[in-house]
Parts: sequence; structure tokens; C-alpha cells
Amino acid sequence: MSTVPDPSKEKRPQLLHDELPEEHEDPLIGILHRIIRIGVKVLAVLMVFVILWGIFDVVYVLYQQLIQPPFLLLEVGDIFRLFGAFMVVLIAIEIFINIRLYLGTSVLPIQLVIATALMAIARKVIVLDIETVSAEYVLAIAAVVLALGVTHWLVARKY
Repeated sequence: MSTVPDPSKEKRPQLLHDELPEEHEDPLIGILHRIIRIGVKVLAVLMVFVILWGIFDVVYVLYQQLIQPPFLLLEVGDIFRLFGAFMVVLIAIEIFINIRLYLGTSVLPIQLVIATALMAIARKVIVLDIETVSAEYVLAIAAVVLALGVTHWLVARKY
């Protein structure tokens, strides 16, 4: 009896990259790789501070909006500003995940990078004030969203 392989269980190919190995045939390159890895770790620590600062900022802005008259009510503009602040924190978290994956794996997280870009442009769309921007600006954002969406779809299909 022959078994047909299940395509959903097949291992998908992954895009591998050389992630700055500390051991290198050229000692100078090895030292430079170690320095860059330390720099990336510093960026990861700084990103955690940015994320925490962003969370405190969202809490503070929400508190400030809720205590102003009319008490405990938010206007539509306030809600959109809060959505934007939330999205900035979520984008920072995605960037931190990109940094962490860069340090800890030999798989280049292309799909995650594209998803982060999609989230960033989605934030732009959410807080977009149609009355103050030109039609060309809206079309440009639409083109970026379409290009990133198609790219994400193609990458997800292939990998």
C-alpha cells in the first residue's frame, strides 16, 4: 500500500541568511560581527524602553481625555488619536520581534517584516484625515497597501 504525502505536512522551504557569525575565517570580520551583534542587542533593549514608554503614553493620554469635560466621554477625534497611539505601540512590538528573530535564528523573517510594514501603513490609514490630504496622497497610500498586501500573499504562498 503506497501512501500519498500530505502537502500540508511537507516542510516548507525557508530563506536562510548568514546572521553575522562570531566565528569567521578573517579575525577582523569576526570582531566586527560581534560588535554589530552587541549593537543589535542594545537596539533590542532600547526598543523595550520605547514600548514601555509608549504604553505609559497611551495610558496617560487616555486618562487626560477621560477626565476632561465631558467627563468619561471621548470624541471621535480622540478615539482616532488613541487608535494611532495603540498602533504605534503594536508596531514597536513587531519591530522588537523582528530584532529578536534576527538575533536568535538563521531564518530571515521576511513575512514578519512585510506584516510590520502592513501594520505601519494600516496605522496611517486609520488616522488619515481625508479632508486634509490630497487625492494623490490617498492613491499613494492605496498603492503601498496593495503592493504590501500582494507581497505578503505571495510570500505566504511560497513559504
